[in-house]
Amino acid sequence: MVRGKTQIRRIENASSRQVTFTKRRNGLLKKAFELSVLCDAEVALIVFSPTGRLYEFSSSSTKKIIERYQRNANDLGTNSNKATTEENMRLTQRAKEEAATMMKKIQLIEDSKRMLMGEGLESCTTDELQLIEDQVEQSLRKIKTKKNQLIKEQVDQLKMQGRVIEQKNAELHKKLEIMSELPQPLHLPIIQEDVPEKSIIVDVETELVIGLPERRTVL
Repeated sequence: MVRGKTQIRRIENASSRQVTFTKRRNGLLKKAFELSVLCDAEVALIVFSPTGRLYEFSSSSTKKIIERYQRNANDLGTNSNKATTEENMRLTQRAKEEAATMMKKIQLIEDSKRMLMGEGLESCTTDELQLIEDQVEQSLRKIKTKKNQLIKEQVDQLKMQGRVIEQKNAELHKKLEIMSELPQPLHLPIIQEDVPEKSIIVDVETELVIGLPERRTVL
């Protein structure tokens, strides 16, 4: 029959908890004894029950084993602190060395800059002066090359703008020629009629006749 895996948690029932404690305590003490005998190891085991009762096992003396443990713990702490201190000192020394190297490089750059500007040349030898002269000439060539490149780019840009302006002018001239060839609108003269200064007044004679109409002879 296969035993099920026991779930590790607090046993709520007090009687079962006490029975389990007794069994596990006896097994633990037995394992400690076997370890000390089989492996010739110094073993000390201290157990307090839930009620506060002390149970212990020691292969020699519990007090001596505890003192030995404390000494080793102190030594471990001291060694750890010592290792940390040595590491910090080593890192500090490395940082100082790197800072000194950087300062030397900065000083060399500053000296080279002054020499290129024509300062601090009193202690230079002929070879050093020749080297400085070569560096200056090389720098001048680079500067001239860059300057010519920028001028060429500006000229090309101006030429491109000029071509764009010429193209627009040509388009405007073409539009003007097309407009000049279109037929012009006719301008007809406006005829004004003479209006008489005085209007002709026509009198119409009217007559009322009572009776049969008479015949009139047309002349």
